[in-house]
Amino acid sequence: MRSIARLVVAALLLYVPLNAQGQIKVDLKKKLENKVNQRLNQRTDQAIDKGLDAVENDVKGGADKSKNEGQDAGGQAKPAANNAESAPANEQAAEGAKEQEQLQSYSKYDFVPGEKVIFFDDFSQDAVGDFPVLWNTNGSAEVVTTNLFPGKWMKFVMDQCVWTDELLKLPENYTIEYDIIPIGGLEGPGMSGWHMRLMQAKNVKAWDGGSAPGNGGFQFRVEYFGRPSYNTWFYGEECSPAQLSGFVQDENFKEKINQKYHIAIWVQKTRIRVYQDQNKIIDLPRAFPAGCVKPDRLRFETGAAMISNVRIAVGAPDMRNKLITEGKLVTYGIYFDVNKDVVKSESYGTLKEIAAVLQENPDVRVKIIGHTDADGADASNLDLSKRRGAAVRNELIKSFGIDGSRLESDGAGETQPVAPNDTPANKALNRRVEFVKL
Repeated sequence: MRSIARLVVAALLLYVPLNAQGQIKVDLKKKLENKVNQRLNQRTDQAIDKGLDAVENDVKGGADKSKNEGQDAGGQAKPAANNAESAPANEQAAEGAKEQEQLQSYSKYDFVPGEKVIFFDDFSQDAVGDFPVLWNTNGSAEVVTTNLFPGKWMKFVMDQCVWTDELLKLPENYTIEYDIIPIGGLEGPGMSGWHMRLMQAKNVKAWDGGSAPGNGGFQFRVEYFGRPSYNTWFYGEECSPAQLSGFVQDENFKEKINQKYHIAIWVQKTRIRVYQDQNKIIDLPRAFPAGCVKPDRLRFETGAAMISNVRIAVGAPDMRNKLITEGKLVTYGIYFDVNKDVVKSESYGTLKEIAAVLQENPDVRVKIIGHTDADGADASNLDLSKRRGAAVRNELIKSFGIDGSRLESDGAGETQPVAPNDTPANKALNRRVEFVKL
């Protein structure tokens, strides 16, 4: 810029008398530099304005396009989509990438859910604001929805208890799963903690009060500052030496307010293992001494939280025998959110077991078939089941290295129920994935 000004000054001085050049040279130089600066700044501003105009036009065009896409041919607003399936493709792709990353983080997750569902509640049958019909309480709770997490949740903020109303018929081996969101409210806006008991009730009508209720059991709790801990309690002299208590020391496992956690409990005779998301945080080989207690009730108490997707199932699936010998494996351990086809990360343990069977039998080919319950439109359920079958196939290929030529996928929607679609537990039985040997 200064070089241009000097050249202009030199050219103009050729036409100025020599005796006036001294003073004029100084004044002219300043004026020309100022003028050149002004013109250059003006051109720079014009270039910036031109670029900003282009950006504004792009944004306006995108907004107009979105507006037009929200209208029909007559300019009337189109009805909004009624479920999460209609999310934009880029949003679904981002969600899929996130779930894939989460699935990989479960690489050491060895939890495999029980095969036969004996209790399930996602509170879908309950009205928002009501107390859920499959539970009982000596305090209060209500069914709610939240803008952060899909589905319905049972919310409690209390010093009392909520428990499964009917006694559970549990064998020696079973699994318990539920989603939980710690919330504030019991002692103010911060973390209030929560308690869960797997216990033997005194009888079907008893709410079993006290710090060691019923005839004994196992308690998993999260303290008011987020630390998971546990204890057992039993009555009878032969059981008292086996009582246990402790806490999870790792700071990474402390729960936080308004964050969802998936809790899984695996009971095998005397042994109890507890998982929080992808991590096994408690493993007690002698938690239940033989003959001391037989749990028959699940109870939540003393704290503030929301729970959903409570699932209790029995019988570890014999995947190898069912798929290779019988030719058909039905699994309930592959999970999806409502109306979605992205495999949830807590499915990893089941997928890993199925992949191991396929890797040990390299000549076996299978068809993966998704099934839904009867909620919703027939056509939508059929489409959803096909996409879920395809999603399971893709995970076995991407995450476990199974040759895609060995895997086919399909969906049957709601057309092949194995139970009436009348209760949450029966609907859970109909939502399944089948592997059929070809």
